[in-house]
Amino acid sequence: MADERRTAGRGPSQPRPEQGQRQPHYGQPRPPQSQGQQRRPPQGQPQREPSQSHTRRATKRRRSAAARVAGAFLYVLLVIGGSAVLSTVGWVWACDLLGLNKEPATIEITIDEDTQFSDVVDLLEEKGLIEYKFLFKLYAAFSHAEDKIAPGRYELKSEMDYHALVSSMSASSSTRLTTDITIKEGLTIDQVFELLDDRGVTSVDKLRDMAANYDYAFDWLKDRPLGNYHRLEGYLFPDTYTFELGENPKYVINKMLVNFDAKMDEYMPALAAEDAPYSLHDIVTIASMIEKETDSEDYRVISSVIYNRLTNPQAETVGYLQIDATLVYLNGGKVPTLADREIDSPYNTYKYQGLPAGPISNPGMASLMAAMNPDSTNYYFYVLNPETKRHEFTRTYAEHDALVQRYQGNGG
Repeated sequence: MADERRTAGRGPSQPRPEQGQRQPHYGQPRPPQSQGQQRRPPQGQPQREPSQSHTRRATKRRRSAAARVAGAFLYVLLVIGGSAVLSTVGWVWACDLLGLNKEPATIEITIDEDTQFSDVVDLLEEKGLIEYKFLFKLYAAFSHAEDKIAPGRYELKSEMDYHALVSSMSASSSTRLTTDITIKEGLTIDQVFELLDDRGVTSVDKLRDMAANYDYAFDWLKDRPLGNYHRLEGYLFPDTYTFELGENPKYVINKMLVNFDAKMDEYMPALAAEDAPYSLHDIVTIASMIEKETDSEDYRVISSVIYNRLTNPQAETVGYLQIDATLVYLNGGKVPTLADREIDSPYNTYKYQGLPAGPISNPGMASLMAAMNPDSTNYYFYVLNPETKRHEFTRTYAEHDALVQRYQGNGG
């Protein structure tokens, strides 16, 4: 039994080792050699030299380690250098965005109705208000700047940041330049438009286009057909106006029409009545001739002459107004001649009876009031006294001709 217990746990193929004999390790792996530990040769045998492949592997490992160190160092340099570059570029962009480090200057720019946003950006760069167009466009995309910029002439500062530049080019900007213009009584529509152009408000072409084709919301204009800018002749009320430079021509004209509407508002109902002998357009036409014929205080007497000729076609004048100012309107502002009386135009009061086709100037309130309230006279003729600079009135052509001969003989 003792032998059986001692042999328990060993199979029949596992003999008991003899004394002094190394017992084999079945099923148990030998402990691995540590990396880098070379296997020693048996005693008495010479140690072998490392092979060439082993040497190449060691050299490659050393080079790989050096490359890793160099790569890490280069990466650090790139990070530091890139950060420095980005920091510098970022600072430069920030200076442009914030309007820093610029020489103080005041610059005027003009934005027209047909100016594209890209043209505005080009103009800002050209004037030195920005340096980087792409950056301004990027800012504009996020801030919707394109929708805020309005036509006009503006006074901008070089120290303005992007936000201030956009705000200063808006319709409500305080930097928008303005001008006060006095439109005198008796100017024609062409003269008014030329004055507005000369003063930088807007161009003649744009004003003519807007006058001809825009349907302004006034009842008294509904019978004035679109297509010709002279449709507004007589309605650009003379006054002193404050206009923004580069202003929309529609608003420029509308401002004068609104003034006319306000001045004539109380008289509109009577002139619009069915039994009214003369319409508003007739009154403005008569007033425009009065305005051009005199600049003194005899407006109402001149008005009476016009009405006497209109209402008494059996008189010597047989319904012809024969107003020299209508010829001046036709010949471009020159002194009228006998040849001008043959100009075939509905504005020629020597060739056609009754009122001309429309107003020949833009009358002021004194002339409009005279047209609505003429003096009661029997006069049909008048002539200017060159000495007194006042008109002298007569009832007959013979009396009139005698005065003409006298004043012509005196150099009149």
